[in-house]
Amino acid sequence: MTGPREPDPLAVAVGNASLLGAGYLLLGHRALFWAAAAGTASLLWLTYTTAETWCELLVVLWWATLVGHGWWLARRHPAAGPRRGPRVLALALTVPVLAAAGWVRFDAYGIEDRVTEARAEGSCRTAVDAQEEVAFRHRLLAAPVAARGDTVVGACERLDTAAGYLSGGLSGDLDMLESAFERLGAVLGEPGNERTVEVTLDRYLGRLPTDDGCRNVRIADWLRDRKTGPKDLTAPASATADRIVPGALAECGDALMTDEEWADARENYQRLLDEHPGDARADDARAGIRKAGLAIELRRVGDLVMAADGMDSGYCREPAKYSAAPAYRKGRRSGAVFVGDTEYTDKLPEEWRADTPDAALVVCADEADAGNVVETCQYRDHRGHIGSVRFNKLAVRVKAYALRTGKLVTDRTVQIGGESCPGTLGYFGSLPSRMAVTPANADVRDAFAPVVGR
Repeated sequence: MTGPREPDPLAVAVGNASLLGAGYLLLGHRALFWAAAAGTASLLWLTYTTAETWCELLVVLWWATLVGHGWWLARRHPAAGPRRGPRVLALALTVPVLAAAGWVRFDAYGIEDRVTEARAEGSCRTAVDAQEEVAFRHRLLAAPVAARGDTVVGACERLDTAAGYLSGGLSGDLDMLESAFERLGAVLGEPGNERTVEVTLDRYLGRLPTDDGCRNVRIADWLRDRKTGPKDLTAPASATADRIVPGALAECGDALMTDEEWADARENYQRLLDEHPGDARADDARAGIRKAGLAIELRRVGDLVMAADGMDSGYCREPAKYSAAPAYRKGRRSGAVFVGDTEYTDKLPEEWRADTPDAALVVCADEADAGNVVETCQYRDHRGHIGSVRFNKLAVRVKAYALRTGKLVTDRTVQIGGESCPGTLGYFGSLPSRMAVTPANADVRDAFAPVVGR
């Protein structure tokens, strides 16, 4: 199709500046109009889908090409010259289009500024709220700008996930804590996210310590021992560990004492003294160490006493100390725990006995054997034969240990006397040549009294 008789190059150039190919319509070139419109639509869609700056540069180049080509075509016409009507029409079309495009881009940059400012302040919530104002028009006419905001939102979403793992780490799940720090490190590795990562981490660290002292110890140890990763993560983590670990060790020690986990409690108290000797809780920790140590000793002594059913077992084989037991003084009355063979020690008075914490002695008694001969008596057996029977005291080897020190203080054999030569002798088989006396409770007391200072 041929163009107008008197085209205006300026009007054609301005019309094409709208990127709609309107200048070609002024020239009467409908095919070029549709080609220009299709080219513009394709480039805008490419920019929308890729959000790359080079696509916008292509749009600018395409715009300059349309403007220049329209001007060149109009100038070739022999009747080319200024025309008021076409210029007004071209301006009426192009100015609103360019103004609208400029406003959309201006608005997109404004949104980007708010997103950037929010990220700089560490507020992901504000950044996400600002990015939600981005509409289709912004992504069509300012795609790279909108995409930069999407990147910020993506980083915030990953930080939100990391925050969830950090919350899980408050329960003592160190695997979740490891996952959280890996995610924080990945986001921190992208420029511009320093403040949002810092705020996310500070929010977690500010929730420490928890209400569980032993859990706090595990978390603090993990935070302090984490040597790998960006300094922006390891430095505040280590500082928080230093802040909470003294109290955590004390609280954990107290909790373990309540649960009668004496060895673990003592270990926590000792760590507090070793790592923080000047802490205000040091005196309490020393008291806790002593208390836990005594509890450990008492438990061990109790186990050994329970296991002592003979001279070669339990406490009798492996004596142990209980430092809080009453001091043993030779010649003084001492409460005792009697173990080993208790056939005769069970006949001793209750006032001689004491429970393990209050006893001064642990007395081990062996099985009774034949002691000194008391007298010999004649008996007629069931066949009428006369025979002699010697009556012996009961010899019991006794070892006594001072419970406070676990040291042997007595190793002797006591002789238990008793009734001998009864009028009637009971026996099985043939007449025995030797028999033990029959002790009364008083006889047993007399034999064991020197052992316990009675």
